[in-house]
Formats: sequence, C-alpha cells, structure tokens
Amino acid sequence: MAIDLDIKYEAILRLDSGIINIDLFAEESPELVNNFIFLARNSFYDGLVFHRVVPGFVAQAGDPSGDGYGSPGYTLSSETNALTFSAGSLSMARDAIGTVNGSQFFITLGSTPHLNTDFTVFGKVKSGLEILDNLPVRDPTRPGLEVAEKILNIEIIEK
Repeated sequence: MAIDLDIKYEAILRLDSGIINIDLFAEESPELVNNFIFLARNSFYDGLVFHRVVPGFVAQAGDPSGDGYGSPGYTLSSETNALTFSAGSLSMARDAIGTVNGSQFFITLGSTPHLNTDFTVFGKVKSGLEILDNLPVRDPTRPGLEVAEKILNIEIIEK
C-alpha cells in the first residue's frame, strides 16, 4: 500500500469549469483510496472526461475509452464501510456483473440512499459541488450528447 493511514488526504480535481476539493477517507476505505491516489499521482485521470452525467444523480469519470467500458486493465476487490451516500459522495463504479472498476469513479449529485448496499463511499466533496451540478448532461450510449467536461488533472494533498 502506497498510502499512510495516519495521514489525511485530499484530492483537488481541476476541470475546465473550476476546482472541486474532495476529502478522501483512507482509514475507512484504504484500498479504494490507495488505488485512486495511485492513479491520480500517475496522471491516469488527466485529460479524461465526465462520460456520464445524470442531473440530481451522478457525475462519472475515469474511463480512458470515454464510453463507460474502459478501465486501467484491472478490477478491485469490494470494500465496505459504514459511510452512507449523500450529495457529494465519492465512490468507484461497477461493471454490469458487479465487479468494481479499477479507475471509474462517480460523485453523487443528490440524495442516493439506494446506493448504500451496493457501493462504498471513499470520499466526500467539501467544495465545488455546484461545479458538478452544472456539468453538461452526458450519456455515452446516446448520440447527440457529445459535449463532456474534461479533467485537467487531479492533485493529491497530504494533510
């Protein structure tokens, strides 16, 4: 593991439209946070887009193919904790058979208690949720919604 569980981590997502600050919960979800930090520090997310944006529900990114099916070439084990979903919660996406994707993450844009049983919160937006609320609607399966917000980079801060 590359992270220190005694250190607090924050992710700073820089987008074309602004900055989003996210507290990462390494103590509660060490494997998910470790993976996210590893990818961010290795510039994996730089230039990728929010390929799925559903107003009031989620903004999803981290897919190198941009169509909802891409990954870094590996999956993750499920991890559970007692954290519950609310607007601004950060979690990893799953594929159609329920496997945790290695790179795709989503941030909830509203109340999503139905996600509590199937997904794990590993971070929370502390500022910039309004930027996510204003992202263009995006569905990679629907033509005509090609405009997508780009992640310029993700910086990891140790506190």
